[in-house]
Amino acid sequence: MANEYATLATLKNQLGIPETDDSRDGRLTRSLAAASRGIDRDTGRRFYLTDTPTARIINPLRRTYRDEDGDHLLTADIGSLTGLTVEVGAGPTFTDITQMVEAEPTDALDQGLPVTSLLRAGAWPAGGGSRVRITARWGWPAVPVEVEQATLLQASRLAKRADSPEGVTGSAEWGVVRVSRIDPDVHALIKHFVLPAFG
Repeated sequence: MANEYATLATLKNQLGIPETDDSRDGRLTRSLAAASRGIDRDTGRRFYLTDTPTARIINPLRRTYRDEDGDHLLTADIGSLTGLTVEVGAGPTFTDITQMVEAEPTDALDQGLPVTSLLRAGAWPAGGGSRVRITARWGWPAVPVEVEQATLLQASRLAKRADSPEGVTGSAEWGVVRVSRIDPDVHALIKHFVLPAFG
């Protein structure tokens, strides 16, 4: 597994499992992976940063808006400007315009946030099969602390579900309690990261 938003050691510490006890490492690692990918799905974005720049071709239609600064192209999260290349074209032919675009918000990376749009003084191409090819390191510069905590909470719940396969748990002192499907604390931690749909 890879790209989990919390470490196995941190999860074991939270659950009170000694670091030297590796008898449940497989279950805990799977729980971390499932919790991390669940957060990706629920927010519509991913918080890990790709190791190397990769290219994506996007259709600029309905992903641009114009103001007094120029045309803004909404992109998936870009977590580093290292290796950023922006090209426009149609079909197999693309022209590099990297020097003519500005990453926005301009101070996003300094604040630990991703770049989410590209500003161009002129218009982005539209229609006629025109596309924009962006090569970038996708994701967030670093995993937000809220996402790490939500991952730990959800992974803990998933790991404990093995002891409550019917969705109930209990003790002699408190009796039987149903385990809810959605942890309200997880929802509260990640709701601000949910990516709005493109309209």
